[in-house]
Amino acid sequence: MSDLPDATRQGPKPTDRLEEAEIVRPSRWRAVWDSDVAYSFRSSPVAIVATLITLVLVLAAIFAPWIAPTNPFDPSSLNLMNGFTPPGEPNAFTGETFLMGTDDQGRGVFSTILYGMRVSLFVGFMAVLFALVLGVLLGLLAGYAGGWADSVIMRVADVQLTFPSILVALLIFGIARGIIPIEYRDQMAIWVLILAIGLSDWVQFARVVRGATLVERNKEYVQAARLIGRTPAAIMLRHILPNVLSPVLVIATISLALAIIAEATLSFLGVGAPPTQPSLGTLIRIGQDFLFSGEWWILFFPAVTLLMLALSVNLLGDWLRDALNPRLR
Repeated sequence: MSDLPDATRQGPKPTDRLEEAEIVRPSRWRAVWDSDVAYSFRSSPVAIVATLITLVLVLAAIFAPWIAPTNPFDPSSLNLMNGFTPPGEPNAFTGETFLMGTDDQGRGVFSTILYGMRVSLFVGFMAVLFALVLGVLLGLLAGYAGGWADSVIMRVADVQLTFPSILVALLIFGIARGIIPIEYRDQMAIWVLILAIGLSDWVQFARVVRGATLVERNKEYVQAARLIGRTPAAIMLRHILPNVLSPVLVIATISLALAIIAEATLSFLGVGAPPTQPSLGTLIRIGQDFLFSGEWWILFFPAVTLLMLALSVNLLGDWLRDALNPRLR
């Protein structure tokens, strides 16, 4: 062995090992592309189509001021002579043509849909965000603290589950509207709507987070955090919370579709968005009044848009639930 060259006895140089490590280790984007979730997304045509439809509708709502031909909620841009113009046909008085026709006030249905989606999506996102924050915090407190806190929170959740969420939202909306002065009701209507839908949907988040917290609080990393003197709030927010977010993300995606439908239902019943800021539900309610008189497009196009938006978000949430569930891999 002593007759062997020095290079053979020493083995590969450190620089050679570093080069091999750089070649073997994939990049961050490559690791994301090769992950199980990315593969599940690429192999699911339903998820791809649902994502594309959701992106198109969301981007159309965000850039509505630049996409819409006119601002349908600006009275100075309206012409009552354009009222009830069928889709793609020139108006008999002004000669103007509208892609999806006009409503009774001469507003282009295409423009009203773009602006109405902004209201529906804003209410849906904010209501889900409010329900998520409230439900996650109460679920963490109930699961980690236990005792009377757990009993009180879960009994309130059980009582609320006995009523349909739309009835709870109607009750909260009515109480809030009664408290707010009359001169501020239209200005606060959107925020009252967010509060009503959010308070009716927090139970799902709380129950799921509580169950996951009951499992996580007895694990070794939580015991170690207690031994080094971490406060209960720090343990819940910095240690337990990151490990219970996967099911919360799935519930939030599915709840977004339900929140959009709830907003449309409340607006359809006349207790949602104000007439100055109509949503898709308000447009459907307006279109229903003219359905049997022949102006079908006033109802049809907003209803189809709402259906596409809610269905695509719901299908995306179903795929996400399956992709993040390790039992289905």
